[in-house]
Amino acid sequence: MKVLPVIICGGAGTRLFKESKDNLPKQFIDFGGWTMFEKTLDRINSKLFLPPIISTNVKYLNLVKKHLKKNKITNYKIILEPSKKNTAPAILSPCLLPEIASNQIILFLPSDQLIKEKNKFNQEIKKNLNKVFYKDIFVFGIKPKEPSDQFGYFFRKKNSINVSKFTEKPSIKNAKNIIKKGGLWNAGIFMSTKENIIYHFMNEQNKLFKNCLLSVQNSNKKSNSIFLESHSYNKIKPISFDYAILEKISNIKSIRLNINWSDLGSWKSLLNFYNINKKKYFTKTNLFRRPWGTYRNLFKGKNFLIKELIVNSKGCLSLQKHRHREEHWYVTEGHPEIILNKKTLKPKLKDLVHIPKGSIHRIHNKLKKPVKIIEAQIGKILKETDIIRIEDVYGRIKN
Repeated sequence: MKVLPVIICGGAGTRLFKESKDNLPKQFIDFGGWTMFEKTLDRINSKLFLPPIISTNVKYLNLVKKHLKKNKITNYKIILEPSKKNTAPAILSPCLLPEIASNQIILFLPSDQLIKEKNKFNQEIKKNLNKVFYKDIFVFGIKPKEPSDQFGYFFRKKNSINVSKFTEKPSIKNAKNIIKKGGLWNAGIFMSTKENIIYHFMNEQNKLFKNCLLSVQNSNKKSNSIFLESHSYNKIKPISFDYAILEKISNIKSIRLNINWSDLGSWKSLLNFYNINKKKYFTKTNLFRRPWGTYRNLFKGKNFLIKELIVNSKGCLSLQKHRHREEHWYVTEGHPEIILNKKTLKPKLKDLVHIPKGSIHRIHNKLKKPVKIIEAQIGKILKETDIIRIEDVYGRIKN
């Protein structure tokens, strides 16, 4: 049996761009000739999968169609929610389509993740297809790279694929303890059958199930787009699939993915991605020299710019502020001393420092080894002219 991929594509990605949540969500942002939604579409371009269903918000219909056309995908369905209600109804709605067989195995995929080893990922799915039994839901786990409060975690029973416990987005302190005990990141990827998903919603979220069913039954179909009926759907209270179902049931199994995985859900993860892949963006013309060192423009997107700063030994940027942009600094080498308003910060390797718009700031490298920082500038005006210097050891302040 082939697997039906359902791509969950309605989120706004507000941890990256708070001001872009209504027009260009994270999964559709061009990060250098590619988007995360495109990467997800490519992941299911395999004989293992049936044509996809995209579960998204009505606002994003044109963006979804644009990406499908670009990737030459002509056989698909789009389910369009009238309002955002989180992942539980976005997962249930496709399962209520009458044309889908009750024993159909469905893979639910977020649209905003990066998985490099596509073939390895698909092999893990294939080898577990015969393990999806009645009432079972499979979750996909990743070995944590570091403690994070941005992901859910789960534990597996000893010498078993069965899940014993879920913890949704713990504190950093609790995350450290979870990792020590062998907990895995919940990747937000799920696999089950249509009948299993419906069974658990009927038992655990019956009111949500009834409203979602009415919304599907009274939907308006135009070509391959399904517009869910708003009156019933808008009665649904927003809730994630994890809270609605996974934390309430015991029939959960797991697949541990030993692959390079990221959801790029924060500036820290995004800047780490650019650091790992920065050589792809190097050109002869994007290197700029300054008295304190050098910088490269790695990529310019809509309202954001990614740079690499290299601050030489004893190098010191001007004490400055910006009218039109905020910045995020991700330390990849060295030990900088950072002035941020009235504070002196000494971030460590892989620390992220946020520079709000209008803040007075400076980077100083007092040691012998160079400091390397991946910088994100966010704002509608991203120019070198938006530097208001307050102090400068190189005499660059104009009277």
